[in-house]
Amino acid sequence: MSRITACRSCGGRELLPVLSLGTLPLSDGFLGAEELDRPEPRFPLDVIFCPACTLVQILDTVPPEILFGRDYPYFSSVSATLLEHSRAHVAERLPELPPGPDTLVLELASNDGYLLQFYRQAGVRVLGVDPAPGPVAAARAKGIETIEAFFGRALAERLSAEGRAADLVHANNVLAHVADVHGFLDGIRLLLKDDGRAVIEVPYVRDLVEKLAFDTIYHEHLCYFSVHAVERLVRPHGLFLVRVERVPIHGGSLRLFLAKEDRPDATVAAALAEERTIGLDRHAFYTGFAERVIRLRADLRALLLRLKSEGNKIAAYGAAAKGTILLNYCGLGPELLDWVADKNPFKQGRFVPGVRLPVVPPSRILEERPDCLLILPWNIEAEIVAQERAYRQTGGRFLVPLPSPRIAA
Repeated sequence: MSRITACRSCGGRELLPVLSLGTLPLSDGFLGAEELDRPEPRFPLDVIFCPACTLVQILDTVPPEILFGRDYPYFSSVSATLLEHSRAHVAERLPELPPGPDTLVLELASNDGYLLQFYRQAGVRVLGVDPAPGPVAAARAKGIETIEAFFGRALAERLSAEGRAADLVHANNVLAHVADVHGFLDGIRLLLKDDGRAVIEVPYVRDLVEKLAFDTIYHEHLCYFSVHAVERLVRPHGLFLVRVERVPIHGGSLRLFLAKEDRPDATVAAALAEERTIGLDRHAFYTGFAERVIRLRADLRALLLRLKSEGNKIAAYGAAAKGTILLNYCGLGPELLDWVADKNPFKQGRFVPGVRLPVVPPSRILEERPDCLLILPWNIEAEIVAQERAYRQTGGRFLVPLPSPRIAA
C-alpha cells in the first residue's frame, strides 16, 4: 500500500480533508471458510479534495494485483438493471458507428462481456480487456475476444502495433479504479481513431454527496469525479470532453464522451455551469458530509437494534462491494444479521469481509422467511423488491439504508 502526497490528477500538493471511514477490509475480499481463523488485511479509507483541479480522491492505493486478482468476484451480468442499462446504451451507440467490417468497439474493464455481447449480436467486431480471470473466462465463453490484462500505455502500444484501432472505446465504471490514470488515458488516445469517440461512465460525486452514498467509497475507487475534474484530467492527454449526460446507474453516474478534437456541444458548458452554481468545484460543498455520514450510521444502528429487540429475525440481500463498506463502517455483524443472500454463485458459501456474515443463495429467503431484509445494493432496490415479491407477499419487509434508513412502502 502507498499513500499519495500529491493529487492523482494534477499533482497539486494542497489536499483538503472530506471524510475518514477509518480502517476497513477490502470490499470484495470475500473469505472462504478455511480463512476465517486468519487475520484480514485492512487499509485506511481517507477521502480528500484537491482545490487545484477539484478531484475528490482517497489517499491510499492498494496494489491492483491484490484488488483485481484471481478471486475477483464481481460479474456484471448478475445485475438485470446493469444488463438493461448496457443494452439500451449499445442501442444508442450503434447508429453512430461507421458501417463496414473494419469497425471495432473496444471495452476496457469488459468484465464478463455484459456490454460487448450486444454489439456482437448486432454484427460489430469487438475486443474486451479485463484483468480478472473469472469474468474473462465468462466473456470468452460467450465468444467475445478478451485480453486478460490491465489496460495502460504499454498494452495500447502493443495493440496499436498490431494495427488495432477503435472507432468506439467504452470504459464503464473503471476510471475511478485506475492508479495510473495518465497511462490509461494515453492508451485510449493511442488506440482511438482520429474521428473515434471514447465513452466513459463514472459514478458522479454530486450524487455521492447528495444521496449520502458513502458506501460507494472503497479501496477500488481511488477517485470520485465531477465534470470539472474529468475535463481537467483528460485535456493534457489530447482528449477533449465533447458531451455530458447524467444516467441513473450505480446510484447516479456521468456518461462522458471524449474525442481528439475540442468541439464540445452545449451539454458540456451547461454541466460545468451547473457545478459552479452549486459549488461542486469548491471544498465548501463537501463540508458537513462527514457529520451526515456519522448521523446516518447512528440512525441505521438504532433502527436495527430496535427491530432486533422486538424479536425480529433480520437478514440482508446483496453481497455487493458497497455492502461490505456499509456493514463494516456501521458495525452490523452476526449479532444483528443472520446472513446475506446473493445471486452470484461465486460469492455463495463465502463470508463478507470484516463482519464475517455468511453469503447464501436467495432460496434461503423463502426457506427461513426473515421478518426484515436489509437491501445492501440500495441503488437497485426496485429490481430486488420485484425479484423477491413472493417474500413480500408473505409479509416480509425490506429495509433501505440510504439516503436515510427506512422500511420500504
